[in-house]
Amino acid sequence: MRFDTVIIGGGLSGMTCGIRLAEAGQKCAIVSQGQSALHFSSGSFDLLGRLPDGQAVTDPLAGIAALEESDPQHPYALIGAAACAAYAAEAPELLRRAGIRVAGDCRRNHWRITPMGKAKATWLTIDGYLTAPEPGKLPFRKVCIVNVEGFLDFYPEFIAEEFSHHGIECRFGSINLPDLEQIRRNPSEMRSANVARVFDHDRNLKALAARIGEVVGDCEAVILPAIIGITRNDSLEVLRRHVAQPIYLLPTLPPSIPGIRAQQALQHRFRALGGEYFLGDSVLRADFDGPSVKRVYTANHGDIPFEADHFVLASGSFFSRGLVATPDRILEPVFGVDTQYVPDRAEWYTLRFFDRQNYQAFGVRTDRTLHALRQGAVIENLYCAGAGLAGFHPVQDGCGAGVSLLSALSVADRILNDKQS
Repeated sequence: MRFDTVIIGGGLSGMTCGIRLAEAGQKCAIVSQGQSALHFSSGSFDLLGRLPDGQAVTDPLAGIAALEESDPQHPYALIGAAACAAYAAEAPELLRRAGIRVAGDCRRNHWRITPMGKAKATWLTIDGYLTAPEPGKLPFRKVCIVNVEGFLDFYPEFIAEEFSHHGIECRFGSINLPDLEQIRRNPSEMRSANVARVFDHDRNLKALAARIGEVVGDCEAVILPAIIGITRNDSLEVLRRHVAQPIYLLPTLPPSIPGIRAQQALQHRFRALGGEYFLGDSVLRADFDGPSVKRVYTANHGDIPFEADHFVLASGSFFSRGLVATPDRILEPVFGVDTQYVPDRAEWYTLRFFDRQNYQAFGVRTDRTLHALRQGAVIENLYCAGAGLAGFHPVQDGCGAGVSLLSALSVADRILNDKQS
């Protein structure tokens, strides 16, 4: 099979790169093992929340400019501050074209509310999810928190305790429906995706709206866990039409409804543009011709190779096995490209869970144009994008989604420019 570009990995970075290339007319294939880190999404996309020294960032673009000076191996520094600013303006429009309605400003972080009720700085948030311009400045003083009986991945009491620190009074409401009883019999089935499928039926969605109307009383707003809209786009709008008070969604523990919806929207957009998406397949090995990759082979296609002018490694980090840890090394299993890590395993992590862990910055080594390196030499037609890149701490610095989006757009631009030349 012959393509202009083959992308290994169907997460946020791989899908973004594929969509950008397909929009420009390229024939692209994405090979994806299955579930990506998007399924753990909070409904928001971070650009930069903290600098490596722990300093909080209010203006992400200014923070990226500072990174370019202080941390030259960070992916943002490799891309360049000016290019990052351009891609940060482009990324929201790409998401919106895919049907993912987001709001935010790359010049000023806003605050999303976490499943525990705390405020966390972020860049873009999907429509309907609770945000604030500053911590504690929520758009209500009395709120009703509604949950499904038996749903354990949402914590109204913790949320209420956090809100109380900001002078917000909370009331609780619950809902039960006959269609929920079947999944409630098995606690392991009482997860957000299964609950959301129940509320995809009109009668249950209207019953939810009626119950909210019964318990909201004199509250100014309603907080609802993200348990609606897994296969339909209008669930929140339906609820808002039937309930007088504003309704805001809060993310739950994974699986994440906004993340699943975002993944589905990106896949649909890529396929609508003519992209070929090979779900449930994995790339096993590659053939090289000197400094270039000629073809790759997958588990499902056996001896039938995927050939392309360009290849993009967007297979992620340890979670998706884009990187593999042995007792003394960090390996990239498909192309055998160079990786960056600390040789002494004792320095890979600390026993304090919330500390800054060294292993989170391990990843694929690239040049400044995001070409992967193999035995120190540039592979001319293989790029790396997303979580597999070395040199950044996605969680502590609040930049995981931003690195995925911006590196994907940077790689796509370089491929398109190379094609034109």
